[in-house]
Amino acid sequence: MRKLTAGIGVLTMAAIAAQPGVATAQSVADFYKGKQVEFIIGSAAGSTYDAWARVIGRHMGRHIAGKPTFLPKNMPGAGHIKATNYLFNVAPKDGTSIGMFSRNMPTRALLNHPAVKFKPEEFNWIGSPELTNRLCVAMTNAPVKSGEDLFTRELIVGGAGSGGAVSTTPLILKGVLGMKFKLVEGYKGTADIFLAMERGELQGICHSLSGLRAGVPGWLESGKIRVLFNMERKPIPGVNAPTIYKFMKTPEQRQVVSFYTSNTELGRPIAAPPGLPADRLNALRRAFDATMKDPGFTADATKQKLEINALTGEELTERVLDLARTPAAIVDRTEALLGAKPKKKKKKKKSE
Repeated sequence: MRKLTAGIGVLTMAAIAAQPGVATAQSVADFYKGKQVEFIIGSAAGSTYDAWARVIGRHMGRHIAGKPTFLPKNMPGAGHIKATNYLFNVAPKDGTSIGMFSRNMPTRALLNHPAVKFKPEEFNWIGSPELTNRLCVAMTNAPVKSGEDLFTRELIVGGAGSGGAVSTTPLILKGVLGMKFKLVEGYKGTADIFLAMERGELQGICHSLSGLRAGVPGWLESGKIRVLFNMERKPIPGVNAPTIYKFMKTPEQRQVVSFYTSNTELGRPIAAPPGLPADRLNALRRAFDATMKDPGFTADATKQKLEINALTGEELTERVLDLARTPAAIVDRTEALLGAKPKKKKKKKKSE
C-alpha cells in the first residue's frame, strides 16, 4: 500500500510539474547553463538598433548566472512590427528570447495599426541603453534650408516601413502642421536611405541624433547635412537648430506632437515576451543593468560612437503604462494623420 501511495505521489508531482505556468525548482543558473538566447532585432543590419543589440549581446551573457550566449537575429519588416509581433506571439516565453525594436511600437499599438498583433503593456521590459533626440535633416544642396522653408518648399525623405519613426515623423508633421514632406517608402533600413541621400535620390531624413552620428559619421560636423529642427520641447545643446514647437500655433498641434514624441522617452527598448518566469525576468533585467556599467561594454559602445544613457526595465514599464493613459481624442487625431499612404520607391529596371 505504501508503494502504491508513493507511486501515486510521484505521478501527481510529475503531472503538476508538467502543467503550463507551474514554477519549477530549477535555478536560473541551471536553466541558462549551456543555453543560447536569441536576440531579435527589428531592423536590418547596419542600423543603430542593430549596432546596439549586437554590442549588448556580446557582453550581457557574462552577467547572467549560467552564462548563456546571445545570438543576434535581424527580422526587419513593416517598420519593426514584424519582429515585435514575433516576440509577442511566437518566441519562446522561457527567457531564451528577447528583442530590441523601435520605440515607436507602443504608440503604433495605441494607434490601432492593422498589422500590430501585440499589447505593449504585456511585454516584460528589460531596459534601454540610451535616450536620444529625434530630428529632421536635409542635405545642404536641398531646396529646404530651414524649418520655415518646409511650409513653402517640398523635401523628399525616405521611409523604411509604416511603423518606424523615419516614416511616421514626416507624416505627422505634414498632417498636423502642413509641412511639405514627400515621403518615399520601400527602403529596407536607414543605411539604404543614407545611400539614397548620397546618390541624390532623397533629400533628407527624420531620424535620431545618435542614429545619424553612427550611420553617417561626420555628416553633421562637416555640414553635409543641416538640422532643420528637433522633435523635443527644448533645443539640443550644441546643435544650431530650433525645436519643432517653434512652429506650432494651436493647442491641438502641441497635444498631437507631444503624444507622438512621447515614445522617444523609451529609447532603444529591449523586451522579453509575456509569460516569462519572474526569476528569469529579474535575472535579465539585472544583467542588463550590470552590462551598462561593464567597462568592456562601455569601451565597445564608445568605439562605435554609441552614447550610453540607460533606463531600467522598471522605468521602461512605467513609461509604457503612462503612454497608454493618453486621452482617446488625441490618439484618434494622431491615428487619422498617420492614415495617409506615402509613395513607394520606384523599382529599377533590370537593364539599369
